[in-house]
Amino acid sequence: MRTDTPVRAAAVCAAILGTATLASAQTTMTINQSGTQVVYTTLRGGSYADTNQGNDLETKTSPDSSVTRRALLKFDTTTIPVGTSIASAKLTVTVQSGGSTTSRHITAYQGTDSWDQTQATWNSRRSGQPWSTAGGDLGARLDTQVVSNAAGASVTFDVTSLVSQVVSGALGSSRYTRIELVDVDAVDDQSRRIFYTPDTSTAALRPTLVVTLGTTSSSSSTSSSSSSSSSSGTGQPLRILEWNIHHGGIGTDGVYDPNRIADWVAKEKPDIVSLVELESWDSYYSGDQVAMYQQMLESRTGITWYTLDIQKYGDWSSGGQRNAIFSKFPLNATYRYEFSLGDPRTVGGVTIVVNGRNINLFSTHLDWVYESNRITQAGELVSYASGYAEDRIITGDLNGTPGTTEINTVSNAYTDAWVVAQQNGIAYSAPDNPNGNTRNGRIDYVFYSHGQQHLTLQSVTVVDTRDANGVMPSDHRPLLAVFGVN
Repeated sequence: MRTDTPVRAAAVCAAILGTATLASAQTTMTINQSGTQVVYTTLRGGSYADTNQGNDLETKTSPDSSVTRRALLKFDTTTIPVGTSIASAKLTVTVQSGGSTTSRHITAYQGTDSWDQTQATWNSRRSGQPWSTAGGDLGARLDTQVVSNAAGASVTFDVTSLVSQVVSGALGSSRYTRIELVDVDAVDDQSRRIFYTPDTSTAALRPTLVVTLGTTSSSSSTSSSSSSSSSSGTGQPLRILEWNIHHGGIGTDGVYDPNRIADWVAKEKPDIVSLVELESWDSYYSGDQVAMYQQMLESRTGITWYTLDIQKYGDWSSGGQRNAIFSKFPLNATYRYEFSLGDPRTVGGVTIVVNGRNINLFSTHLDWVYESNRITQAGELVSYASGYAEDRIITGDLNGTPGTTEINTVSNAYTDAWVVAQQNGIAYSAPDNPNGNTRNGRIDYVFYSHGQQHLTLQSVTVVDTRDANGVMPSDHRPLLAVFGVN
């Protein structure tokens, strides 16, 4: 029988160490023992929204909410000493059976709240304690993979960023790793995936978390385009691309084509991407567009991208417009905040490590109608960001041009990268766009904090994305800022 009560550290440690192997001074821990190391259940919606599903581990999205399912897993990582370096953490699950649809995109999310596997339902995490959002409280998006319907097919999700945060203690004192698997494709009544559970007698078929302790060979291993130091001695390059992609990829020709966006992003070889105006589960796109762009970037670059979804209205797991941060570097922490005024609007951020330095990077999109709202939002943005350590970078579509009150509010604490680049002769834009306008004026920005100590601006480019007919894949131009991290 599964149990959600804390297990004794000695018992878990013995079980884990019994499966540990050393490789290149790194210890690999395999966590897959039911009850002592892993607990699980499935959430089912509709008429079953208040019924615990017991020993099931399934995903499905359907036009009938009563058969929609999400899988919950919790791994005991409490025996890993606080502060231990996590080189990698990979979750593998295996399909027991599936519906006739041959492939589905399934995303592994951070589960932000504790739950009881014998009591958890679609509506409640335990008896008398509802989820903040029905269907489980989803945190950061960790990884998205294509999952076959073939029995015995296994799939592995990269959950390094989550386990790193859990072990560091950044997510609370319990230090359990909670993961929710969600089918993010369009509804399909044949999308069901039944996975082998931790109670399966064959260990190779169980959901398994493999954690490698120790340092990686290089902190830039996730960023092939920035792996070498700058020849000018200004540190490891960090390429940041900010782009409002107009409802997920509607070009100036009125054509929706996200492939044009993904092609341009890959061409610019960024390490961090802040995309504004993605659409998910709404009239523009009937799926998870953050996951879609993550997949397209990974297919074009051949590397893993880590993501943060920042829903526009603060309903973090709901459909609608959003910003997103995509990073070649693992996300050591993620955070989000809803402004008090506007329709409303939000900001989200991530902590990454570049060349041994912590960088806190934010992405936002301020009110496009009322300047009074933008002024309030800008003040809250600066105040909120000040709660995070240096070095700090703010990106986004601020919908205000230089010299307006809202931009001056940000500029009082942050440096406008384009302005400095112009002063230093390292600002680049098309000849017919000498002012670096990103739309009808310069409203998209990369700012870096006055108090930073490890960033050297190397260049800023307003990328000219026009094709031979003058068509752009969005009504905004992307902004690429390159820093050296010392």
